[in-house]
Amino acid sequence: MPAEHYDAVVVGSGFGGAVAAYRLAAAGLSVVVLERGRAFPPGAFPRSPAEMGKAFWDPREGLYGMYDVWSFGGCDSVVASGLGGGSLIYANVMLRKDEHWFVHEEQIAAGGYESWPVTRADLDPHYDAVERMLGVSPYPLDHPAFDVPKTRAMQDAAAELGLEWRLPPLAISFAPGRGAEPGIGLPIAEPSYGNVHGVTRRTCRLCGECDIGCNDGSKNSLDHTYLSAARHHGAELRTLHQARAIRPRPGGGYEVDYVRHRPKRGSGTIGCDRLVLAAGTYGTTYLLLKSRAELTGLSGTLGTRFSGNGDLLAFLLRAKDRTRTRPIDASRGPVITSAIRLADDADGPRESGRGAYIEDGGYPAFVDWLVEGADVGNEIGRAARFIAERVRALVTRDTNLSAEVAGLLGGGELSASSLPLLGMGRDVPDGELRLRGGRLDVEWNQQASDEYYGRLRATMRRIADVLGAEHAGMPSWLGKRIITVHPLGGAPMGRHPGEGVCDAYGEVFDHPGLFIADGAALPGPVGANPSLTIAALADRMSTRLLERRPVATRQRKEGQVDMSVGTGRVPAHPHAEAHGLASAGHGERTSLSFSEEMSGHIALGVDDPRSGDLAERSHGGRCTFRLTISIEDLDRFLAEPEHLARAEGWVDADFVGGRRPVERGWFNLFTSGGAPDRREMRYRLWFTGADGLPRTLAGWKDVHHGPATRLWLDTSTLFTRVMWGHVPEGEDGEAEVAGAGTLHIQPMDLAATLKSFHTQGPHGIAALARFGRFFVGQLWDVYGPG
Repeated sequence: MPAEHYDAVVVGSGFGGAVAAYRLAAAGLSVVVLERGRAFPPGAFPRSPAEMGKAFWDPREGLYGMYDVWSFGGCDSVVASGLGGGSLIYANVMLRKDEHWFVHEEQIAAGGYESWPVTRADLDPHYDAVERMLGVSPYPLDHPAFDVPKTRAMQDAAAELGLEWRLPPLAISFAPGRGAEPGIGLPIAEPSYGNVHGVTRRTCRLCGECDIGCNDGSKNSLDHTYLSAARHHGAELRTLHQARAIRPRPGGGYEVDYVRHRPKRGSGTIGCDRLVLAAGTYGTTYLLLKSRAELTGLSGTLGTRFSGNGDLLAFLLRAKDRTRTRPIDASRGPVITSAIRLADDADGPRESGRGAYIEDGGYPAFVDWLVEGADVGNEIGRAARFIAERVRALVTRDTNLSAEVAGLLGGGELSASSLPLLGMGRDVPDGELRLRGGRLDVEWNQQASDEYYGRLRATMRRIADVLGAEHAGMPSWLGKRIITVHPLGGAPMGRHPGEGVCDAYGEVFDHPGLFIADGAALPGPVGANPSLTIAALADRMSTRLLERRPVATRQRKEGQVDMSVGTGRVPAHPHAEAHGLASAGHGERTSLSFSEEMSGHIALGVDDPRSGDLAERSHGGRCTFRLTISIEDLDRFLAEPEHLARAEGWVDADFVGGRRPVERGWFNLFTSGGAPDRREMRYRLWFTGADGLPRTLAGWKDVHHGPATRLWLDTSTLFTRVMWGHVPEGEDGEAEVAGAGTLHIQPMDLAATLKSFHTQGPHGIAALARFGRFFVGQLWDVYGPG
């Protein structure tokens, strides 16, 4: 047994690890974060050429900087190292994955398919939670102090080309506080949990330095937000600690071997009940590949579904805005301010091609060396040395190029008339990560994605033409290679071990308590910038982990743990523990889940869905919900008379402001209807309308004795009330009813529901059969003769 033991160890502090650390620590677990890089408070980021030459990660060469540069057979890649992970050097864009891009069983030419076991509806509540924590807002373009030429240029180009343009949400503080007037260089009010660095932050100065570290602290990066909050709740943040190996611990839990880089090199082992891997696509997959012998039974899909999220970098040289009278001045503003969206054939029958986003870039940034290479000039010597090192790397299979890139970087500056364009989208996830001679390697090329990249390049050339610019792709001395800053896949999620390494909540199949919370878990490209989706998946994972934690987990010294941390979607039902919604440990449990969609009408001003007085439907209108019903412990669910499960998803109705996420939801299957031959299926969904007011949708299906011809009608009709407030079970009589009506499930939706059934745990097929026998048996008790 290691001398050190924690409830949870989190490896990595990026968008997955930081979210998990906060959620678990805030819920009362003892948490330690192992981050290989060091902390970078505002003012510590490198700026001079000499400092930039040391800003790379390669401990063998004595480099402990932020940028970790890799070269593989089909692509080069830049990832981050430091407290806050990728948030230190990313461009702050917080776009949600497009709803239709959560593809299901989309064929891949090389074999297999891309399939997402989660939906946009599953993630929307978690997107909301992350956006609140990171304080996102669109770029304030209409404010006089923030009007920048490059954003207007992109807006004009999109308008002329008939393309969709938007100001995406950015995790940047443009104002000193929530609801305050934007301003440049103003002191930012600190949150109640403080700041891990103890340094005053200031609002954005429009300096274009987002990707080389924000020395003003304007970026709402993870060290200023989630990690500061995690430390406030007791989490330990250990920098310059790099995980080297993981293995199961006899009796349950895991052990992590690590090395400490500085101030004095050493090593150690730490034990935990739950292990969250969030070391990034490369780091997490590498740990799993190295530990395959110890983690027996890992899915054969380990290493697969790698993609670069469609990343493509291009430059518009000597570009001007449409007046042709002044430079674009890409150095003014955040690195990214706006985005152009290219539609996807998954969006509908009128579209074709794989979708993408094109975003304006800024400088200085970590890609400056590439920009200079597009017009080499006097830098031939450094470029030649870099080529020589690349040849050596190919011969020796040394895939880490951080030191070589550090030597290539010079002190030159970008021309104010050039505009980087950053593309990303739905490339084909057919790459594979593997070990070669003990080193990580990638087998991937862009051949399957040629059509996608061709479309993206053609659109960038059209933008260049509109702006009167010269289009330049990658420097010729680098060859036709893809540079990705968004590597994804390697330990993809799936519905079963034949489809993925982990389930839809990030838990590794057949290894309870081992979770993946970073880009490695994604089964394909996000299409948009992936940071928000990775964070939302980690938030969802944390909710599941906390629901399943042992009852004996230690409580915080301040008193009872508040289980409503984060999204607040841990069920608050008074009998949740008794009904398995927060049951103790994994043990030999088998869980079951399925999806259901119902739609119909709600009449406002009507309080009885059976009154027949529904003539006022026009005052309410259509209402739809889509839910995922989750049964955590099927044995307990079948044994308990209330047959209670958790409901997640969304409610969509015009009278509540469109689609609204379910904040908490409960479902009872065939609970007593007050008579031996009567059952009810009950739904209770808490949500908040666009007006900020809470509401409850409560409904029941009345399943009662009668002719068998009534079976479909009874089981597909939901009598529904929408009430003001979040109304607990048993208090409907005191609640104010906003409207009532009936919702129905259609035959095609029923087919989708049947297809969606999924089990996890031992004897899944047998568990599904038990559920089926229970369902049919209940119907026989009601409709059978007698």
